[in-house]
Amino acid sequence: MSRLLDTITNPTDLKNIPREELPALAAEVRQFLLDTVSKTGGHLASNLGAVELSIALHYCFDSPADRIVWDVGHQAYTHKILTGRRDRFHTQRQYGGLSGFPKRSESPHDAFDTGHSSTSISAGLGMAVARELKGGNNKVIAVIGDGSLTGGIAFEALNQAGHLKKNLIVILNDNEMSISRNVGAFSSFVSRKMTGSDFRKLKKEMQGLLENIPAIGKDILHFARRAENSLKGFLTPGMLFEALGFDYVGPIPGHDLPQLIEVMENLKGVEGPVLLHVMTTKGKGYTPAEQNPDIFHGVGPFDVATGKTSGGKPGAASYTAVFGEALVKLAEEDEKIVAITAAMPDGTGLTPFAKRFPERFFDVGIAEQHGLTFAAGLAADGFRPVAAIYSSFLQRAFDQVFHDICLQKLPVTMALDRAGLVGDDGPTHHGVFDLSYLRHLPEMTLMAPKDENELQHMLKTAIHAGRPVALRYPRGAGWGIPLDRELQSLEIGRGELLAMGSDLALVAIGATVYPAMEAAKMLEAKGIRATVINARFVKPLDRDLILGAARQTGCIVTVEENALQGGFGSAVLELLADEGMTAVRVKRIGIPDRYIEQGPQARLRADLGLDAAGIAATAEGFLAAQGKPALSLVK
Repeated sequence: MSRLLDTITNPTDLKNIPREELPALAAEVRQFLLDTVSKTGGHLASNLGAVELSIALHYCFDSPADRIVWDVGHQAYTHKILTGRRDRFHTQRQYGGLSGFPKRSESPHDAFDTGHSSTSISAGLGMAVARELKGGNNKVIAVIGDGSLTGGIAFEALNQAGHLKKNLIVILNDNEMSISRNVGAFSSFVSRKMTGSDFRKLKKEMQGLLENIPAIGKDILHFARRAENSLKGFLTPGMLFEALGFDYVGPIPGHDLPQLIEVMENLKGVEGPVLLHVMTTKGKGYTPAEQNPDIFHGVGPFDVATGKTSGGKPGAASYTAVFGEALVKLAEEDEKIVAITAAMPDGTGLTPFAKRFPERFFDVGIAEQHGLTFAAGLAADGFRPVAAIYSSFLQRAFDQVFHDICLQKLPVTMALDRAGLVGDDGPTHHGVFDLSYLRHLPEMTLMAPKDENELQHMLKTAIHAGRPVALRYPRGAGWGIPLDRELQSLEIGRGELLAMGSDLALVAIGATVYPAMEAAKMLEAKGIRATVINARFVKPLDRDLILGAARQTGCIVTVEENALQGGFGSAVLELLADEGMTAVRVKRIGIPDRYIEQGPQARLRADLGLDAAGIAATAEGFLAAQGKPALSLVK
């Protein structure tokens, strides 16, 4: 007998399955997720918790005509499986495979590209307005998790949606929030009845009747609305959403398919914006993930039977871990140091700090904008805040960096983890734009270490600089460099000369320094003598060191794991132009003008010419094109 899942190639097939068999389908989907993600890695716990919700959505609504907008995408694996991608699901997050997030170019069922949180309600509202302008009648459903609801943009969208009164269904997938403590059978019963067609019809008729009663009708209607809201507020935690102009429904159990389907069918007839509050369990159906949802939020390959992850290769400590340990060491010496994260204490390495200094640790939730201004307020009153945020997530708080930190010259350290190519999460998470969007801000100091030892010295430099500093470092393990016990402050704006040569200068920043050193050795074997510079600082540049190398060689190759537009290489070009050294030949190696898909970091670097072999080949070809061949090229 074939599995139910094998019969589904699109949502239409799903609708042919009898309702009483849907729980069995949910069990099959969970097993499929476990079998696949245990091999590929991915966002497991939240997806296990959203299986029934995804089935109910596609059972009740008609995608892609009805627009289902997923927030972040951490809940969308079942959606992908049900919309024709089951056979390719084993390629998700793999090089050349499916994205780990919803992607419009991948399927018409993916209504909106997502990867950063809190955007679904805004996008959904835009689609609802577009539907009205086109005279359509399709449904728009925005699915958002409780964590994503902490983002300010989500409340901005709720506010406008309540004001516009367009037909929009928002589903809050809640697996943590304290506002949901009173979920229960009676609350579920009330939610079902309040969304039923008979109740809605009666409510509308009573409203019309009361409005037509002379003199006292409107007063009675006002009293009735207050009574209804009081009842809802007593039975449910939805008063906040009601105040924003939404009809609130819930909370209801998110793993009860019959109840989910009944309520969703009822919601089709509700006029105006409505919020359905669904309670789910992270890791549902897999004990290790239920017990350790944080570990299984984003997980690598693991053994299904034991729940143990395969583990990384033994070797050097990660940049993230070195950062966390160095910050603890510095905080032990300075009580003014405080640490801030935006819902990523583990991912940014701040968990040891939080345990050691709980009173000086602040997790602001998925609210990078607030986190940066919060840091600015701390700095304005004499503290030394360190805000550890992924590079791609800092993009969300650019105005705060400009207006609240740099403009006021406040000593906030922005520790940008996951700078450069990050691997399997793809274009939404590659941190390849920070050098470009930060270096042009006045008062900003911008630096990147060549290895994990230099990182800890740069951290001390940043904290004690007395000015805004952004310190960027890559995802993954360092180079295995021994760590100095005593941390030293570096001279701001001073680079490091690593090798001397007369043919060209390789000027590299951050994670590209060691590949540039290896490339220099490859070039030397071909008779090309290269100067190698560890720039250390993108702003301010070491003018003397770079200009000296330019005068000596007349040929510079810059290397960076950042977009070429406006990045480190552009800064070097500007320096040469300002000094009137336009005759110096310059080649920039970095991220081209396109978004980079997911894949192993090493593979992506090789594809982009950012590994040692690629740097050497580019430098050799550049020399030949400029009429300055090496000895090996003359033969």
